[in-house]
Amino acid sequence: MLFDHIQLGLIPTLPSWSLGQADNMLVYLLPIAGSMLLFYGIYQAVTESKTSSRKKMQDRLRGRATRTEKSTELDSIIKRGGLGQSKSFADALLGKLTIIPKIQTLLDQGAVPWSASQMLLNLACASVLAGVGLAVVGAHPVAAVGSALAIFFLPLMVLNFRRTRRMAKLNNQLPDVFDMMGQALRAGHSLAGAVQNIYEQMPAPIATEFAQVYHEQNLGIKIEDALLSMANRVDSLDVRFFVTAVIIQRQTGGDLAEVLENISGVIRERIELAGQVRALTAEGRLSGWVLFGLPIGIYLATLKMNPEYAGVLLEDPMGQILLVVAGGMQLMGLAMIRWIVNIKV
Repeated sequence: MLFDHIQLGLIPTLPSWSLGQADNMLVYLLPIAGSMLLFYGIYQAVTESKTSSRKKMQDRLRGRATRTEKSTELDSIIKRGGLGQSKSFADALLGKLTIIPKIQTLLDQGAVPWSASQMLLNLACASVLAGVGLAVVGAHPVAAVGSALAIFFLPLMVLNFRRTRRMAKLNNQLPDVFDMMGQALRAGHSLAGAVQNIYEQMPAPIATEFAQVYHEQNLGIKIEDALLSMANRVDSLDVRFFVTAVIIQRQTGGDLAEVLENISGVIRERIELAGQVRALTAEGRLSGWVLFGLPIGIYLATLKMNPEYAGVLLEDPMGQILLVVAGGMQLMGLAMIRWIVNIKV
């Protein structure tokens, strides 16, 4: 009976959802769900990182390093030693270049377990393939060459940035390292035992370098030679001071703990002075970045508001040359400003 009334139109029926309406609803619901999942993932990552850092700190306060840190350090040491003995095709092809040892030092200081010759060969092949591919599909020669150069040099710039950050972190750890070694020596430990304490209780990157010293002297190398190897690998003036003090003490005798405490005090004062200099030169560095980005921002805004006027630099051959020259001058200006404000302490 009810069905008959519905068919006759006496009872209104509920509106039916069409497929298009369902799609419109999904368009609104899916971004909301994706945003919620993204924020949840970020929250989980931050929470886990804090928990992991707190657990590592508690383990170090108890006098033991985590197994993950030890295995990572040992793997890094094994890979470093193995790369120097590799005889691959890339080593045979590029191993005699004078730039290879410098790039290998850059990789070692950045804690990247790669071979310099293999990395250069891969970058060269990738840049050539990218340039040829863009030229084949009809891209502008300037764009093809620029893309090839970017593929080759950008990874090197990233590695240099990674190495700079790691070396800065290592230098900031040196005062605590020398204080801990001095206390260990005063407590009656040998120099090898003090190095072992640094390896087991300090975080990376200083623990990784002292781990290699510890394992090298365990394998029969003199501890002076192992420390000299670390000084050449790290290439830090403060580390060379420490190694020189240790070698002199081993040859002539003396209170090494007091020498380490004096070196620690000097390094702390130097770090404090470097922080003050960096604060005073912050305005100059900011001015350099503003002067570098301001012409680019103005040109992009002009290109958006008046494409015919600003597009001449992109379409006309003389305009393209002027863009390249302007870009080079911008980079030179930024480099000069950074050179002026980069005061060595």
